[in-house]
Amino acid sequence: MSTLLMLEHVSVSLGGRPVVQEASLTLAAGEIVALLGPNGAGKTSLMRAAMGLIASTGAVQLSGADPRALSVRERALRAAYLPQRPQSIWPISVESLVALGRYAYGAAPDRLAPRDQAAVDAAIESCGLSALRKRSMDEVSGGEKARAHLARTLAQQAPLLVLDEPTAGLDPAQALAVADILRAHAQSGGAVLLSTHDVALAARIASSVLLMRTGQVIAQGPAGMALTPDALQQAYGRKARLERIGDAYAALFE
Repeated sequence: MSTLLMLEHVSVSLGGRPVVQEASLTLAAGEIVALLGPNGAGKTSLMRAAMGLIASTGAVQLSGADPRALSVRERALRAAYLPQRPQSIWPISVESLVALGRYAYGAAPDRLAPRDQAAVDAAIESCGLSALRKRSMDEVSGGEKARAHLARTLAQQAPLLVLDEPTAGLDPAQALAVADILRAHAQSGGAVLLSTHDVALAARIASSVLLMRTGQVIAQGPAGMALTPDALQQAYGRKARLERIGDAYAALFE
């Protein structure tokens, strides 16, 4: 399997304060890695470092290249990044927002080649937005906005998806639908790096998890092995355990 992301001993400081310390991970095609931990653990900073969006020390390789040395277009062809709480700052349609994912290919919402339109259509369909494609972004619900931004990311057709809390604010059914989309992307030869506060969902879909607290990785590996009661208590400061129920998981905090 090809390696789409490699981080070795990556550290990040913001305002002179360390926010990520010596984090390492490898993400190959077909895999999903989930970043877990409380607010302020360093998850977003690690993802931004992986994309070359903030200064960091250590080795970062995005499909074999240092993202800090890539142009915006070159980086976009390797990885699609969805930040927390993305905004559409003008009232464009859902379809036009999704079409922005084709910018790296020289396309625009009013200038789509057949392959661009096909990518937009597929992303809209996969995110369950077909009935809303002509609706304005300021006329859809918060959950529908979140799915539209995810569709924009999918339309980019980058092998690696880097998603910061993609299920935040979604109801359980929508969150599971997003999980299915991410699994399908990995199964088709892509890979996913996501952050989430949903421990059970991460355990359900991730090949591996990184559990973080105050910038440090305190547990790493398959969820069933990494998310021990001791690790969860160290991360969140509360007694907790992960239980498997059939093909699903439940995270029980006291």
